[in-house]
Parts: sequence; structure tokens; C-alpha cells
Amino acid sequence: MFDHLREDISVVFERDPAARNTWEVLTTYPGVHALIFHRLTHWLWGIGLRWLARFISHIGRWLTGIEIHPGATIGRRFFIDHGMGVVIGETAVIMDDCTLYHGVTLGGTSWNKGRRHPTLENGVVIGAGAKVLGPITVGAGAKIGSNAVVVKDVPAGATAVGIPARILDQAKAKKRDKTAQKMGFSAYAVGDDGNDPMAKAIHALLDHADSQDKRLQALTEKLAKLGADLEVDEKVGDAFDVKHLNKIVD
Repeated sequence: MFDHLREDISVVFERDPAARNTWEVLTTYPGVHALIFHRLTHWLWGIGLRWLARFISHIGRWLTGIEIHPGATIGRRFFIDHGMGVVIGETAVIMDDCTLYHGVTLGGTSWNKGRRHPTLENGVVIGAGAKVLGPITVGAGAKIGSNAVVVKDVPAGATAVGIPARILDQAKAKKRDKTAQKMGFSAYAVGDDGNDPMAKAIHALLDHADSQDKRLQALTEKLAKLGADLEVDEKVGDAFDVKHLNKIVD
């Protein structure tokens, strides 16, 4: 248990730049306090003292604002930042190196017995206010956006946003970022959100610019085969010197 506590404290310094020293973490971080309560109540739950486990868990909820059912399984180096309003259900499984922000719910969608809560694989990060519901699996290294509602499995390494949550097209996002950088433009905090008309417009412009780049590149290659001496402007990307084109036309 003390080994777990050392790790729980160490991850606070890794993931929260506001943390200054161990004493501050031990005395003022409700996420750490909630984990201490849970390590105890989970052990009591495992040996059959379930009422006592629930009662101590209830006290922990009252003190920290974080509700973790004693039956939930939590791995190593788990971090709850801020923590108020976090709810983790009985059959939830959280593997190693996961991070939850305030207002996150790992809840169920059924009153049936058995597994009814999510499984988070290693390294999952869930943003503030997100709801992950049902016996689904969030793959290793996946990220859930703030206030998302996730009711289906999320692949490893993916990012899910929105209500209901949808998986962002990472390949398309990377292509758009590359095009934006070539244009000297940074679409900061613009996600692949089909409900935002501004995001739609920006994405359409970036996709069009990428398409034009490809057409210019193809034209440049054909002109090069004809012996044209072409110059490429790397900043604009795949553009050619019009003077040389005029010479060819003449």
C-alpha cells in the first residue's frame, strides 16, 4: 500500500505543474485522498467486509467529493486532477497510468448484475465533465475530450469528442495541420467538429489548399519531364515559378 502511495504522489508532480512539495500533495490533493480511501476499501471489499467498505467509501466521498465504489479495480500511477464530482462505478476497471479530470463519470447503462462499467486501458486521459458509460473499453493511450459522452469502444490511441462521442480522423487531422503550417496558419483548438460552421469552413479551406498543392505538384512533375527549369517555393509548398512556365508557353 505504501508503494502505491509513493507512486500516487509522484505522478502528481509529473502531471500537475502546480504541485510544489510532498506535504502539500498529501494534505491538499483530494484525488490522492480518494485513492488512499479506495486502496483501503477495495481491500475490505475483497475480504468480504462489504458494508464496512461501503461505509468508509461514503466517508471518503463526503470528504473529497469523489465517489469510487470499493469494487472498482484501479491500477498503478492513477491521477485524479481536482476531482470534484468524479464517479467511478463498481465494475469499472482502470489500468495503469490513467488520468481523470473533475466531473468525469465512469458509469453504467443497465440495472443488470455483472460487468456494466467501462474499462480504461493503460495511459487513458479523460477530460473534465466527460461521461464514459456502459461495459465498453477505452483503448491504451486514448483521449476523451471534455464533456464528451462515450457509449462505444474507443480504439487505442484515438481521440473521442462530442455528444455522442465520435472518433477524430487522425490522418486527416495531421494532413490539415501540415497544410496549415505550410500556409503559416495555426488552427489552434479547432477540432474535427461537424457541428461548428467555423470549423467546417477552416477545414474546407485546408482541404482545398491540400488538393491544389497536389495538382500543382503533378503539373510541376510533368513540366519537369518536358525540360522546364522549375523553382519550388517551400514556404507556399509545391508552387512553381510562373516565369519559367511563360517561357515554355512562348
